[in-house]
Amino acid sequence: MNDDVLTGPGHATISVATILAESAHRYPDKTAVIWAGQSGPQSRATYRELWEDAKRIAGVLKARGVGRGDRVAMLVPNVPDFPKVYYAILAIGAVAVPIHLLFKKEEIALVLRDSGAKLVVIGATSLGEALPAAMETGVDAVSVLLPEAAKDLAPIPRLEALMQEAEPIVRQEAMNPLEPATLLYTSGTTGTPKGAVNSHFALVEQVNVSLIDLFDMSHDDVVFGGLPLFHTFGQTCVLNTAFRRGATIVMLPKFDPIGALTAMAEHGATVFTAVPTMYVGLLAGARAGAPKPPLRYAVSGGAPLPLAVLEEFSTVFASTVYEGYGLTETSPVVTFNPIGVPIRPGTIGIPLWGVDVVIADAEIEDRIVELPRGELGELVVRGHDLFKGYLGKPEATAAAIVDGWFRTGDLATMGEDDYLTIVDRKKDMILRNGYNVYPTEVENVMMRHEAIQAAAVFGTPHPKHGQEIEAAVVLKDGASADPDEIREFVRAKIAAYKFPRVVHVVDELPLGPSGKVLKRELTRVYSEAQQPVDA
Repeated sequence: MNDDVLTGPGHATISVATILAESAHRYPDKTAVIWAGQSGPQSRATYRELWEDAKRIAGVLKARGVGRGDRVAMLVPNVPDFPKVYYAILAIGAVAVPIHLLFKKEEIALVLRDSGAKLVVIGATSLGEALPAAMETGVDAVSVLLPEAAKDLAPIPRLEALMQEAEPIVRQEAMNPLEPATLLYTSGTTGTPKGAVNSHFALVEQVNVSLIDLFDMSHDDVVFGGLPLFHTFGQTCVLNTAFRRGATIVMLPKFDPIGALTAMAEHGATVFTAVPTMYVGLLAGARAGAPKPPLRYAVSGGAPLPLAVLEEFSTVFASTVYEGYGLTETSPVVTFNPIGVPIRPGTIGIPLWGVDVVIADAEIEDRIVELPRGELGELVVRGHDLFKGYLGKPEATAAAIVDGWFRTGDLATMGEDDYLTIVDRKKDMILRNGYNVYPTEVENVMMRHEAIQAAAVFGTPHPKHGQEIEAAVVLKDGASADPDEIREFVRAKIAAYKFPRVVHVVDELPLGPSGKVLKRELTRVYSEAQQPVDA
């Protein structure tokens, strides 16, 4: 008989659902979530209440034929029902597939088909787009958050009613550490979104390492929960991390600066975790007179935070901002400015414990060639945080994972002390007259203009220069500045080949699922209207 002890999968188990189960056992009466702007018994829930409901929802899912490895899609906003459904899916060994709440019918149908979803849980506000998508794809569906009085508006069962009849599970399934936990669809900056599969081990280890080495989060902290929980940043760095510590999350279903500040002040939020556009929004809200919460510190990720915004936020809110970097494929954190160590503004910090980061030659695609410290190249990663691959896309996985390293597509430099600086996305780099222009650098200069609230620099095709540099800016409330003035402001501060020749003043910038500015959309819109500029 062959003994496969050395080669077999072993008997160790782990589950992301254990994060909620353990906190419910250890801190049963601690408030886990607060639904901002609501009142009454449904506006908050303890850890025990969340886990009891999650176990009952898990019973509903099993009764509808969902089992280990099945994919369950969900369109649920940032309310207490999100963690209930999310951990219920994981507790029975199924794979959670959160979907962007702003997706339209066709986009939802694409995810349902590509993921092979067996069931989809649809929040009431998403029924208009998601229900037709479920019916078109033949996926079983249940609603959540639909009031009893409105139950006849949707020809699918209400989860709340099913829970009353369900037999709750006793405990979460024991999962092999490398079994899939989540299937998250990338924002599709290079085309059709791809489903990134993350394991239970990668997600749990990410949380444990973060709490040991990165986040000074305590059991008594109140954490801002305005990041979309359908996205990896919100799921890992807010939901899973706060729940692992037994902290409280103030959930905001839809971000708006005044509402966010009011809710954080009312509930005493001490930790603000957000993307740069939210930082810009909070500064605008503060200027409008909204109350300020008692923040201990703030965390920024998802996109580079302009230095001007970091400095103003630190001053206005008397709170240090710690920047990090990550991706959907890395669970998500790769590097961070550790709390307790003086920050290095403009950097993304140092690699996480157990995560290797090197700078590789970006022009060599079939192998990893490490560059000397200080040289510009592509940031590549390996470690416990890597995903399992893209669902049904082996070629895309093979292109992303080379020699065991994940190619991020981001251009960066690494200093002798391991601190990394992101220069820009490889695909966002603008090539004008043979010169490389990195939008982030130009945006940081633009954000120094006193009238500018947000800026995005992008390239458009040009018959003479190859690409032209353009910028779209949003002005602060009550401020005024014309495009020529802005262009000359930037021109005086950086090399002549870098400044934007065309500046558009707009009401808002197009944003993707994680709050990143969609520069490809700006390129598409303005490529058609661009007039050649010789300067």
